Amino acid sequence: MSTTTTKKLPADFLWGFATSAFQIEGSTSAGGRGKSIWDDFSRTPGKIQDGRNGDVTTDSYRLWKKDVELLSQYGVKSYRFSLSWSRIIPLGGREDPINPEGIKFYSDLIDTLLAKGITPFVTLHHWDLPQALHDRYGGWLNKEEVVKDFVNYSKDYTSSLAYRLTINEPWVIAIHGYGHGVFAPGRSSNREISSEGDSSTEPWIVGHSLIIAHAYASKLYHDSFAEKQKGLIGITLNGDWEMPYDDSPENVAAAQHALDFAIGISLSSYRNSSSETGKHQAGMQCDPIYLGHYPSYMGTVLGDRLPKFTSEELAVVEGSSDFYGMNTYTTNLARAGGKDEFQGNVDYTFTRPDGTQLGTQAQSFWLQDYPEGFRALLNYAWKRYKKPIYVTENGFSVKNEDEMSREQAIADVDRVNYFRGTTASLLAAVNEDGVDIRSYFPWSFLDNFEWAEGYRTRFGVTYVDYETQTRYPKDSAKFLVQWFKDNHEQPTAIPLKDKPMSTTSSLTKVALAPPSGSDSKVEAKSALTRFINAILSFVLCQ
Repeated sequence: MSTTTTKKLPADFLWGFATSAFQIEGSTSAGGRGKSIWDDFSRTPGKIQDGRNGDVTTDSYRLWKKDVELLSQYGVKSYRFSLSWSRIIPLGGREDPINPEGIKFYSDLIDTLLAKGITPFVTLHHWDLPQALHDRYGGWLNKEEVVKDFVNYSKDYTSSLAYRLTINEPWVIAIHGYGHGVFAPGRSSNREISSEGDSSTEPWIVGHSLIIAHAYASKLYHDSFAEKQKGLIGITLNGDWEMPYDDSPENVAAAQHALDFAIGISLSSYRNSSSETGKHQAGMQCDPIYLGHYPSYMGTVLGDRLPKFTSEELAVVEGSSDFYGMNTYTTNLARAGGKDEFQGNVDYTFTRPDGTQLGTQAQSFWLQDYPEGFRALLNYAWKRYKKPIYVTENGFSVKNEDEMSREQAIADVDRVNYFRGTTASLLAAVNEDGVDIRSYFPWSFLDNFEWAEGYRTRFGVTYVDYETQTRYPKDSAKFLVQWFKDNHEQPTAIPLKDKPMSTTSSLTKVALAPPSGSDSKVEAKSALTRFINAILSFVLCQ
């Protein structure tokens, strides 16, 4: 009797969980931090669904040591988190002073992760632009100034980082922040939402600035640090799989158009492959109208509103990402005839022609469970761009989870089913399709502040009681820990116990209290040394 053995993910495959600074840190006025554009935006009535803000979130600025301990108990190999630009440079600019407390906070976090055998995977910018830069010159709307300030901020202050992401999801910053106006800074042509903004031009200006800022930050790293540190730097893009509503030519074309607008705004950072065949040959694979490899369809729709790269910018942009950072959550059925320019004038639906739904509906209206689409997107990105793929976000918000009792929420069946499907697709893409995938970071490590959706939407594999800040691992955390134990070669961290966790397990309830703040003399000396080195490194790079 023969048995089939599934090949495991290699030992150097990174798996862990993801968060971002504004969504978990809180302490918005502590430790010398300056305001970000999300501070006042989240406090503005009507901007956040539940009327709450990011002042406390999961209190991880104070509770980070306990959070790292929980990550260690989960047995993760890596942890993706972001730095708060305004915590490091409160006013944001290249001539503005740095904040020693901010640098020390992140240096201590990085050192503690490394001591636990957890590889830091650091995002430099996850949507929280310093408010001072927005007030000073318009932030991302002013390419000449913001690129210089972002590159200055990106200067490396530690030699401990092997993985860096420059910017998280440029499309979201550009479209939701400057088009729809539902994310900070909330600019839009819709005067019911915002008193200022031009949705016809600003999103494309901002998207262009973001690409160039990423590229020049990447150039600085490659020119000054990469050879010595042997690290990687890239950008991470949101983009879900777009599947034709049916086999009609217009809907097949619509699916590609949707991909062009969802991913194409950012993919000028990648060199194109000439080897792809199949129905998704449009967009980037065609000779672009504009410099920078924007999809031709974007040029057709936007015309002169689509910014052009200078020859110098193009030389820096091309090949500026060492890998393909992928944030993906769902699959859409795409139909021709949509009216939303930001979606490529394509209509999205989850309802098939026969009336059935594509998958299980999440709390987030834009999300259903369809793991086959995840595998398809992995193949699409790999065949088109031939870059190693780092999956930096993937997750599911259980419908009405915030209305459930804690016990019900912890038994997150729909999220477990979601991850059961996506992990199977991940493994199949690697073993059967030959896709080069090197990481998987489910979103999110903790329930947290989910931007405009506030706290009603929970994506965490760890339940957070926002009143007490106590953390409770959900069944999805247990599933993922066990899955990687079974499907990952030679895990170096200590995994959770095999038996299911109950409410009496020490890992099920992790009571988090503010850290004592009483470091040992050795820790204090280490922190002081790191701080001095950080300042010297920053000064020498000027």
